[in-house]
Amino acid sequence: YLGPEFVFEAMRTDPTCVAAAKGRRLRFLANIDPIDVARALEGLDPERTLVVVISKTFTTAETLLNAKTVRAWLTEKLGEKAVASHMVAVSTNLKDVAAFGINPANAFGFWDWVGGRYSVCSAVGVLPLALLFGWAPVEQFLAGAHAIDEHFRTAPLEKNLPVILGLLGVWNSTFLGHHTRALLPYCQALLKLAPHIQQVDMESNGKRVAVDGVELPFPAGEIDFGEPGTNGQHSFYQLVHQGRVVPADFIGFRRSQQPVQVAGETVSNHDELMANFFAQPDALAFGKTVEELKAEKVSAELIPHKVFPGNRPSNVLLLDQLNPYTTGQLLALYEHRTAVQGFVWGINSFDQWGVELGKVLAKQVRTHLAGGTPGVKPTVFNPSTTALLTRYIAARTTAPTLPMPVVPSAPAAPVVKPTAVAKSAPATKPAAKVETPVKTAAPAKTPVNAAAAVKPAAKPVAAKVPAAKATPAAKAPVKAPAPSKVVTPAKVAPKAKR
Repeated sequence: YLGPEFVFEAMRTDPTCVAAAKGRRLRFLANIDPIDVARALEGLDPERTLVVVISKTFTTAETLLNAKTVRAWLTEKLGEKAVASHMVAVSTNLKDVAAFGINPANAFGFWDWVGGRYSVCSAVGVLPLALLFGWAPVEQFLAGAHAIDEHFRTAPLEKNLPVILGLLGVWNSTFLGHHTRALLPYCQALLKLAPHIQQVDMESNGKRVAVDGVELPFPAGEIDFGEPGTNGQHSFYQLVHQGRVVPADFIGFRRSQQPVQVAGETVSNHDELMANFFAQPDALAFGKTVEELKAEKVSAELIPHKVFPGNRPSNVLLLDQLNPYTTGQLLALYEHRTAVQGFVWGINSFDQWGVELGKVLAKQVRTHLAGGTPGVKPTVFNPSTTALLTRYIAARTTAPTLPMPVVPSAPAAPVVKPTAVAKSAPATKPAAKVETPVKTAAPAKTPVNAAAAVKPAAKPVAAKVPAAKATPAAKAPVKAPAPSKVVTPAKVAPKAKR
């Protein structure tokens, strides 16, 4: 679900998307924690809610339990017949979809070889996003992703952005030993970029053996983390500047989705944000020396504390504005970057065996919890887990059935429940910097909570997105092999289809 949620957050404050989504809300439910269920259902009217259950196999335990919980919420108010008209599915398993009570005619398929983390551009992401925003913005998102697909496929290696970023990542992590990477978008709408790329990158490349099963003689994969804008500066930049070396990707935009300037202020809010965007990579690259501090008359005892070593690598991406098209570009750029690193390391970036063992052990625990008796110690677990389970079971109480109490909060945010996809849909002219705001289809007028399972109108017209060229620039590293700064405004290729 992280991919569709990333795209939703990136698009929902774009002015054209705001207009297109008027009267509808989108929510995501993925965590099996009942608190997530309570928050997702908070303030919703079952009669005006559509639930999209996204599960490739329709057998994932967490997804199905959440789906059953929401189904109980619907039927408690509307009766069993409501399932067929208020729930749709995105799945490859039509048999189990029908057994669940969802009409197979309302099931949207996708390719069974598509891994969840790469599925945003299939029905997994396209269905909930199109239900909220309509087809035109989603088509532009797909066009942006496809533009980077084509750029990756056709651009020479020395001008190929995913290749350059992937090689820099391998150099920084495997050769220089910098195993973490910070994703630092100076745009609040990209608040879910880092969590999504964590999954794309760490689930894909967190491997210990090559494709032939031989153990790697070097560490592969990076530890990704990040936070938007100045929030991160007040959180972990201290370590990034004066502690460990953490290669960073800075992402900024020439224009804001929601520009504001307070009367009497010399710069706009966006300019203030971007002042920090341009300053931070320079501080990482060049730092501050003892000589500079002495020239500033800094006291001798403080000089060691105020020295910035510099020579800390970062990439800087400057795009024109965050909109559906550039959101698609960013998604595809990081997907292909991940694949490039996997190719270089010789690993399979498209499996995830590392998530299996925990699931198997969780089944054993679930079996014990289903029949566990207070005071009776489990016997199949290690001593630590046995002691913890015994303590947990002793404190268990009977959980309430639906309807669940929900703590009141602020007005509900945009509704549904996805999981990620692959790419497919018409495209348009690629662009990295879009000077003209894109136009979208007129928004639907009827307010609903999650929108209805509507298929796109017959033959939607592909919107043309103005191309924008960007010339890569570079700042040389200051003192060592690590590139200090690589300024790579997103550059794209000719038109195509995803």
